[in-house]
Amino acid sequence: MKKQLYLASICLGFLFLSFSCKEEVQMVSLSTLLDEMVSAEAVARVPSPYYTTHQVSSYDRRSVHPDSAYWFANNDGFGIVRTDTINNRIENVLFDEEGPGAITRIWLTTINKSGTMRFYFDGATEAQWAIPAYDLMRINIPLGRGLLQPHTSYTPDGKGGNTLFLPIPYAKSCKVTFEYPEAVEPTPKYYQINYRKYPQDVVVETFSAEGAMAIQDKIAEVDKTLLAPPTYKAGKTVSVSEQVSAGQSLSLSELPQGNQAIRNLDIQIDMANKDAYAVVMRRVILQIEFDDKTMVWAPLSDFSAGGVGAPYVDSWYLSADGKGTVTSRWVMPYQKEAKITLINYSDETIDASVNAQVDQWKWDDRSLYFHASWKQEQGIPVTNEYDNDSQCLEWNFATIKGKGVYMGDLLSLYNYSPAWYGEGDEKIWVDDDTFPSHFGTGTEDYYNSSWAPVVPFHTPFGGAPRADKESSAGYNAFFRTRNLDAIPFTESFRFDIEMLSWVKGTVDYATTIYWYGEYDAKAENTSGLEEITGYRFPEYQDKMEER
Repeated sequence: MKKQLYLASICLGFLFLSFSCKEEVQMVSLSTLLDEMVSAEAVARVPSPYYTTHQVSSYDRRSVHPDSAYWFANNDGFGIVRTDTINNRIENVLFDEEGPGAITRIWLTTINKSGTMRFYFDGATEAQWAIPAYDLMRINIPLGRGLLQPHTSYTPDGKGGNTLFLPIPYAKSCKVTFEYPEAVEPTPKYYQINYRKYPQDVVVETFSAEGAMAIQDKIAEVDKTLLAPPTYKAGKTVSVSEQVSAGQSLSLSELPQGNQAIRNLDIQIDMANKDAYAVVMRRVILQIEFDDKTMVWAPLSDFSAGGVGAPYVDSWYLSADGKGTVTSRWVMPYQKEAKITLINYSDETIDASVNAQVDQWKWDDRSLYFHASWKQEQGIPVTNEYDNDSQCLEWNFATIKGKGVYMGDLLSLYNYSPAWYGEGDEKIWVDDDTFPSHFGTGTEDYYNSSWAPVVPFHTPFGGAPRADKESSAGYNAFFRTRNLDAIPFTESFRFDIEMLSWVKGTVDYATTIYWYGEYDAKAENTSGLEEITGYRFPEYQDKMEER
């Protein structure tokens, strides 16, 4: 009897261990993805469970290889995976991927929304979710403007589109289709669907509209949080404030040492000559060192995601009042020490202050350093000869070597041509890609808008802080930050963009990229002081010289 009890206790022990091991397996679900979306700490670590990020889009299918003809083809509204016949219906397949995985972003636009979108999960032959139009605003789940955003061009019955950020996880597979109504002539259906691929051993709970409705309160709370980012108040506040002459700097070096993280960073710049605001904000450099290595180096105007002119910005990670105050909510961990420096390369004397909220950080083998890298080039040609490869070029937006996670970017530019400059698609190559894992449909599409020209707008995930003229000539700025659609990489990351336009001309491009990486990871081909002090600002300096 004692032997039987002993054996029984061993069996129960193994059973308990088995359950404990199972509990350690992280399940991915709509609920956990919503938690991740508003987690301040998740972005600063290598993802767990790990995933790779990809994008399916309606890009022109004539583009097959950089060395083949039509690599710059621009008929981007008709690309699909294939056509299926389902229950006697002809359905265009937009997305068909094996799981486990999760859709993290759906961007789409058209000129005629008539038709039906359908979602088939885990090999089902009947659609489990349908949208009665090519219009995400028509989904049957109540969402606010944090998770579902109409584009500025959106109209309910005609032209325009929207972007959905509500995550859609699936255990085995997901297929998304669109069916045209009978007797309706097909029109361009532009789309981008970003998604994650998880390892096969990751357990994923498949999305359902009923399941989403069951956690409606949580969805509403996440939506509300995205629109009103919280301010981190724990830990220690460290500040410095001084007048900084031209050519001088201000440093905040008395930050807590050890395993710490900057949680909030507030910077304020003021100057007597208000007419010099745009030039000053572009020539004040934010430099941040972590553990004796510079990992942030960018003009303050560009770090703020506003670009030249330092306009108003309102988003999840970054805010700016357009008057000299910039707030960063990027989490910036370090192991030993950190130093924040403002360097004034302008001709003006400024009043500057830096406020950092710092708290303890549990550094582990998944922790990453925050980086912001800046690049500028002048006089880049743009062309409207899309099918003439010899006249087209790709500009390298960003290249990173090492291990990390790409979190977003600002594109600040001056357009010398008289019309839209942004017909070009983004092409993102990750690690050993043989074809871009992200192939886009146009510059404004990448930045969650549609139908150029673009007007200023703001969302939690970015926007267009600046668009001076209806023609798109002159100064413009786009930015996009990533949450669930962040892009992990283990060895390399390369972001190229096609330089295509409506009218031939030239542009000046400046990009700031936000990313996390290991200590030795590095952004290549970045710009420095020469590009800062040597750049002559169109319009601004003309006016200043006239005075």
